Amino acid sequence: MAESVVHFHNGGLTVQPPLSLYIHLPWCVKKCPYCDFNSHAAQTLPEAAYIDALLLDLERALPDIWGRRIQTVFFGGGTPSLFSAEGIDRILTGVRTLTQLVPGAEITLEANPGTVEAAKFAGFREAGVTRVSLGIQSFNPRHLQALGRIHDDREARRAAELAATHFDTFNLDLMFALPGQTLAEAMMDLDTALTFRPPHLSAYHLTLEPNTPFGHSAPPNLPDDDLAADMQLAIEARLMEAGMQHYETSAYARPHHASRHNLNYWQFGDYLGIGAGAHSKLSFHDRIVRQMRTKHPQQYMDAVKQDAHIADTRPLTRADLPFEFMMNALRLTEGVPAALFEERTGLPLIVCAAALERARGLGLLEADPVRLRPTVQGQHFLNDLLALFLPD
Repeated sequence: MAESVVHFHNGGLTVQPPLSLYIHLPWCVKKCPYCDFNSHAAQTLPEAAYIDALLLDLERALPDIWGRRIQTVFFGGGTPSLFSAEGIDRILTGVRTLTQLVPGAEITLEANPGTVEAAKFAGFREAGVTRVSLGIQSFNPRHLQALGRIHDDREARRAAELAATHFDTFNLDLMFALPGQTLAEAMMDLDTALTFRPPHLSAYHLTLEPNTPFGHSAPPNLPDDDLAADMQLAIEARLMEAGMQHYETSAYARPHHASRHNLNYWQFGDYLGIGAGAHSKLSFHDRIVRQMRTKHPQQYMDAVKQDAHIADTRPLTRADLPFEFMMNALRLTEGVPAALFEERTGLPLIVCAAALERARGLGLLEADPVRLRPTVQGQHFLNDLLALFLPD
């Protein structure tokens, strides 16, 4: 590829974007057949050794984020709730010691029903976690079984109850278009979720990823596209009726409960990812870089000691940036201010002029000159909209 690294037309990024910290805890009790995340079934959890590696990783990354404040922290996985509250406390103590974590930072931990009990939630809260994200997926025992989940519907309800008791803000993850699911069953899951008054709810369309059991060896019988689209529209209508705003493709929140961490991703902010296989996107004065850590947990732990744990570093080119920015920003139903494009990419918006004109002509983007905002049509045909910004 002859394309050069971005040389910003205005001599550099004038403002550094907000910075988030992502911490990957890669273990699960059992790998789900639809999951293509970097997660590994745990026989035993090398908790202490892995935390040593995480903190060393963070220490080695400090020159890349020197002097910058961390706005949000997100523990993703895997199933982070498999870690002990003491372990999470040790990680967060390290983060506070090594970095400038802003007071009142949003600190999210992903948890699965079946791996949490009341004492653990209280401990996570004490360690400084401010928000949990619960992977419920469904409250229907038949669908949970079809998804290969380790929890049953009783545990799903219990976990949602615990989250509501221990945290002021929390997210429930649901999936729809599940094997053999009817519209009525999808709505029943939603209504059950709403009884817990979640401040935030994510509703994901189950997709078959190529490198998973569901994607190749055992594809389940899924609802057709029309039924899946009906589910999506019905879910959206029901949640808006319940006072939740549909602020991002798959995310709904009550006012002031949108995920600050995810908003930073969608607004093309920066994030440092530590842990096995974690991804980072970091802006420097003259370039924007994506990094990936070594994927396999044991190899990662060994590599951090040698300072050889960054498996891949890739500067974004001038041709990459419009698509990279739009792929995030146009997931937001309100879009973003047009000025944010230049602020976050260092490029003038004019580089996208032809694509913007096509998008507006096709009715996928609002004609608003000061805001980049998808139309309802654009939200529903997001891939078609984004394809217009792909490098030629």
